[in-house]
Amino acid sequence: MGSGLAVQYPRKSGNFYHTKRLVIDPATLNPAIRLQNPRISEFPVLPRQRLVALVVACALFMQTLDSTILGTALPAIGRSFSIDPVRLHLAMTSYLIALAVFMPASGWIADRFGTRNVFRWAVAIFVLASIGCGAASSVTELIIMRIVQGLGGAMMVPVARLALLRAVPKSQLVQAMTWVTVPALIGPVVGPPLGGFLVTYAEWPWIFWINVPVGLLGITLATIYFEDIRGEDRPPFDLKGFCLSSVAIAGLLFGFELAPNTNIAGYTGHLLIAAGFLAGLVYVRHAISAASPILDLSLLRISTFRVSLFGGSFFRFGIGAIPFLLPLMLQQGFGKTALTSGLITFAAAAGAISMKFAAPRILARAGFRNVLSLNALLAAISIGACAAFSPATPAFVMIMILFIGGFFRSLQFTALNSIAFADLSDTQMSRATGFTSMAQQLSLSIGVSIAALTLSATTMLRGAQSAGPTDYAIAFLVVTGIVLVSAVSFLTLDRDAGASVSGHAATVGGASRPPSDTRV
Repeated sequence: MGSGLAVQYPRKSGNFYHTKRLVIDPATLNPAIRLQNPRISEFPVLPRQRLVALVVACALFMQTLDSTILGTALPAIGRSFSIDPVRLHLAMTSYLIALAVFMPASGWIADRFGTRNVFRWAVAIFVLASIGCGAASSVTELIIMRIVQGLGGAMMVPVARLALLRAVPKSQLVQAMTWVTVPALIGPVVGPPLGGFLVTYAEWPWIFWINVPVGLLGITLATIYFEDIRGEDRPPFDLKGFCLSSVAIAGLLFGFELAPNTNIAGYTGHLLIAAGFLAGLVYVRHAISAASPILDLSLLRISTFRVSLFGGSFFRFGIGAIPFLLPLMLQQGFGKTALTSGLITFAAAAGAISMKFAAPRILARAGFRNVLSLNALLAAISIGACAAFSPATPAFVMIMILFIGGFFRSLQFTALNSIAFADLSDTQMSRATGFTSMAQQLSLSIGVSIAALTLSATTMLRGAQSAGPTDYAIAFLVVTGIVLVSAVSFLTLDRDAGASVSGHAATVGGASRPPSDTRV
């Protein structure tokens, strides 16, 4: 079998994938044939699929650039608005909360109005909101525009990912994710030093305005290369479920943000937590009886999806705190400039890029269970090492540790993003993309909140006015413990879990099981 047999196809029909021509995909042949060709998952992704992946990467680039560049600029924004930069974590979490609220609707909206149309409108909203963030004259205006930005981002990335999932066979999913994530990881590499440069030599609004040319490029490429795919079977929109899930997510997260305050904001926070918890319980009852719930809890019956969701959430609790903690520690705790901070923190993303090309081979050789469990442990150790940083720590030591940590975290994200969809049918894809994207942003937001609450608590206990090196060390140790919890959950996976995606065939009980086995 030659590499020319690889296919491009937005819809599956039997054993074939269709675009403008019909070709055979080797991954859909008899499993016995595939077991005799263990490298079949390494068949190259075709040029048009790469272009679709690059369009998706434009969306991810803007999101990752926006999050990493903002962390570096928080001290400068705090000085501009005369506020402690630790309290500006709401500028980060408000965006993530908006993503989590609106993402569950992205699959239905894409099926209804078409992936190309929705993607272009989403990017346009994101770009316009970015302009508004840069023009904000107060913290309140900045938070409002960040919420609008989150609305655009909520439709942008999940819809782009859905377009990719429908264009690429499962056997080539890991390779396609590599094409997506490598350009997207340029954002975290460029973000910290670029943010430090703009804050040092220009003004902080430029960290948002930099999204404009990237967004225009994404709209142009999507117009040319995206197929306007619509769902063939579109159930009615679950408006009740959307309202309940929105109240639950926003109520709980904003409530936890406000609850630590001792004034009226604290009481408001407690009320929001109660309302969110109640709405969540009502939603669970609704999802059980509804024909097409906006968050399909039945997907949790699929073991690979369930473990990816829960284990991945704990992993992201810890990882989400890093873009918030690290720049603040270097600038506020160690007294370094924004540019120096950016030049140090970019090492984590550089390490992430170096892993991407090795990820498919590692997963094919070791399988998802081994990689996810062991790699979570290694990633936790690399995060815990940041707690040992001090103002006297040489920059090259910090860079080396961050580079190695980025290496492990990148492999974990590639594995999590791939195994989540390993055992899903085409009809489950649109519901799963919104579900997983919501969970990812929710966990990242919680990670930032945990880090901010830890810093506030330790600072208050010391009776200090601002966080110091010891406070940041404690915060890093807290998130390290959370990441370690995720390693335990990954051990519950089957030895051959997600083999249809990774190409890793395990032998269970002395008999080879086909990689297409999707048992729960």
